[in-house]
Amino acid sequence: MDTFFPKFSKKRDGVNVIMEQKLLKNVNNLILNGQTCTGCGICAEACPEEAISLGLVGAVRRGVVDYAEPINIDEKKCSYCGVCVVMCPFNSLTLKIDGEEALPIVEREGFPEYDMVTEIDQDKCVKCTICEDVCPRDAISREVPVFEGTVEGAAGKQTAIAAKTTFTVDDEKCTRCGICAELCPAIDVKRKPFSAESGAVVGDVVWDEKLCDACQVCVEACPEDAIKVEREVESAKLSGKVEILEENCCTCRWCDINCPAEAITVEKIFEGDIEFNADKCPAGCSTCVEVCPANAIYLPTPKAAKDLKGENEPVIAVNKDLCILCGACVNACPGEDIITLKRTGIRVKGKETDLFLKIKDKLCTPRTSKVKEDARDEVELKMMETA
Repeated sequence: MDTFFPKFSKKRDGVNVIMEQKLLKNVNNLILNGQTCTGCGICAEACPEEAISLGLVGAVRRGVVDYAEPINIDEKKCSYCGVCVVMCPFNSLTLKIDGEEALPIVEREGFPEYDMVTEIDQDKCVKCTICEDVCPRDAISREVPVFEGTVEGAAGKQTAIAAKTTFTVDDEKCTRCGICAELCPAIDVKRKPFSAESGAVVGDVVWDEKLCDACQVCVEACPEDAIKVEREVESAKLSGKVEILEENCCTCRWCDINCPAEAITVEKIFEGDIEFNADKCPAGCSTCVEVCPANAIYLPTPKAAKDLKGENEPVIAVNKDLCILCGACVNACPGEDIITLKRTGIRVKGKETDLFLKIKDKLCTPRTSKVKEDARDEVELKMMETA
């Protein structure tokens, strides 16, 4: 029986792969969420122990392979320092020491962290649904009351905006005919018992503001023109709050670009450029489209033959405004030199330590697509030159 320490183990638990290092007193766990990991490979390049390698990124993300994750972590090589956790732009890695989340590389050595700029100006935000709908990473938290227009039994639509509604009935004109009450749940005509003493229909028209949406149907339907409904809007904005969840945000700027109120500001983590050499792409696999965590890559809409004018029709393209330069597409592309990635800067806060500068140099080394498999489930990339 092996009684020596440290002891290592690796196990799956749902979508997580848990690497464990058990020391005499401490237990370190590095946890990879295989569902949110995109295979960008930044952790592999950042790891000071070279304990992380790329897996079959494209095959895993497309669901062809279900026995592995986009990256492989050697639990025995890992020093459980937390560099990969800090550098993962998708928060797919978690480090725990004795069950508690920890980042020794930050706490002990002051390693910098990404300087996330994700802001929503609540005064400008109109609480619409665009940012939530376009976000590819479920990074928008939209806490706005649910109204009856979308969900049965939800709040009445008349409560969506702050307004004051007044309802008046001209008693001299009103005959208590009951038409308004038949049309609207906000109105109740309470007639008094019919009596030969008066020989007339008498009573009151009762109105509930909470049920009235000022639709004016009662006004239009009243045969005696006895009803008047007025509504003064105090605030046309929906109540509630919309926020960006930084732990899910990949800074693709879909929300920023499409916000109709220009209320959102998102700055990308990485600076640089990416080029798609569509003429080298044989088309058909669309692996890059599948793996892109920012939904930035697309298959161009085919042109009509009469519009081509002798040009070759592009088969693949990227919207650079949305691309986050993570590199997942480069790691997954099976063709050579189809995609070229050049990072020139990384937005961080905190002192750029010597270790970080080494990592930065590696991340800023241009690379291009060329999947090379020397060993099962391990992928190498074609580096172009030293940055």
